[in-house]
Amino acid sequence: MTPVQPPHARAGELAALRERIRRGPGAGATEAQHAKGKLTVRERLRLLFDEGTFTEIEELRRHRASGFGLERRRPHTDGVVTGWGQVHGRKVFAYAHDFRIFGGALGEAHAAKIHKVQDLALTTGAPVVALCDGAGARIQEGVSALAGYGGIFQRNARCSGTIPQISVMLGPCAGGAAYSPALTDFVFMVRGISQMFITGPDVVRAVTGEAVSVDELGGSDVHSTRSGVAAFAYDDEETCLEEVRYLLSMLPANNRELPPAVFCDDPPDRRNESLLDLVPSNPAHAYDMRAVIEELADDGELFETGASWARNVICGLVRLGGQVTGIVANQPEVLAGVLDIGASEKAARFVQFCDSFNIPLVTLVDVPGFLPGTEQEHDGIIRHGAKLLYAYCNATVPRIQLILRKAYGGAYIVMDSRSIGADLSFAWPTNEIAVMGAEGASDIIFRRELAAADDPDALRARLVKEYTAELMHPYYAAERGLVDDVIDPAETRQVLIRSLAMLVAKRADLPSRKHGNPPQ
Repeated sequence: MTPVQPPHARAGELAALRERIRRGPGAGATEAQHAKGKLTVRERLRLLFDEGTFTEIEELRRHRASGFGLERRRPHTDGVVTGWGQVHGRKVFAYAHDFRIFGGALGEAHAAKIHKVQDLALTTGAPVVALCDGAGARIQEGVSALAGYGGIFQRNARCSGTIPQISVMLGPCAGGAAYSPALTDFVFMVRGISQMFITGPDVVRAVTGEAVSVDELGGSDVHSTRSGVAAFAYDDEETCLEEVRYLLSMLPANNRELPPAVFCDDPPDRRNESLLDLVPSNPAHAYDMRAVIEELADDGELFETGASWARNVICGLVRLGGQVTGIVANQPEVLAGVLDIGASEKAARFVQFCDSFNIPLVTLVDVPGFLPGTEQEHDGIIRHGAKLLYAYCNATVPRIQLILRKAYGGAYIVMDSRSIGADLSFAWPTNEIAVMGAEGASDIIFRRELAAADDPDALRARLVKEYTAELMHPYYAAERGLVDDVIDPAETRQVLIRSLAMLVAKRADLPSRKHGNPPQ
């Protein structure tokens, strides 16, 4: 009979076991992780959470699989650390792959731990952060591993729009594993160590003959500039995780709460005299819309999402009078601020996110229209542009439109006009709202007169001037109730803050239905 150990001995045994688990599989594995320029799983969790607040669950979990030598390798944690803690004093759940154990590959027990954390986050109404550094499904466990991924995907979908979900790519993410981050609200990546792809370089080479590296195929720069999968890319893990913490500080815990407000010592009635110089009155001249946003925002802070992808539209979070606000803005510095497929998709996704989590929207408009061309038409600009239209029409949060300069054609409507449900619409005295620019409109309306004129250039100049004076003067839309007021640019900040304060109690109900069927 095994002798019964006294309680103190049992407690000491437990403490020693926990210490071995937290040290990991060995110094060699840790050194190999560091040699790749990567932090260990617990180093990452220490950066994510407030000091001393992380509580781990299922630390003693081990897999029960057999075959292919698995029965001889049964490390505790099974390659994923799960639990909860505090970020800026607020509860957040997390799971983090440990690449040192089975390469972070997912098996049945590993998946069950993630399912547990996702369920806890959903039922307690708190964000969940995934620190991803895994080699995909554990091949030795076969279909059980695939079923584990299915459970994660199902929970991603169930959590969507209910609690914030953030994926942080800190290593490889291949095959079906890449779909979980794609189902979450934001994807962060780190240059040099993060990769995401469905089929790896070897498969690509075998099937297509194309030789490509892992970074060229699915590195952070690819996904933050071309595919749009990653909203953020950073040079190191420390900066990346600090930015994750900052994003969490601006988000509500769940869809039943408002975003956290903070005390603001930036005066809400601060005048914006510099805007008169930042934005050229000539609609053909470019400028950086970020400078406008930073002038309006509390302390000039803009947290931009997807900054390197579809750069002709800006999406991001600011605070106005201490209240978190979503910003969607055309960027005249890139493609003159036109809407195209990428910009429409980027803005639609952001609008939907803000609407899910009770974040009011301010839309800054300076748009000449949709990007013309056969490539855009054949690739589905109608379908993709409709995504942004649908997102705005479906949004019930407070919505304010501000027209700085030009707002032409369908793009004017899509950029949250009064006609699709904006609560308030303001315009600067430099606004031009019309079906199209005066030159193009005159060419169409007066094409016969111009063709018959002795001096078509002189006639065209006169007709353009007349069209502008009649239909494109800054008060035309206001006179017809399509703009609530034409405001002094220097008063923009105070007008926005005052209007958002009025709208804070807005309540709007959608039709009774399971869900809509948005354009795909």
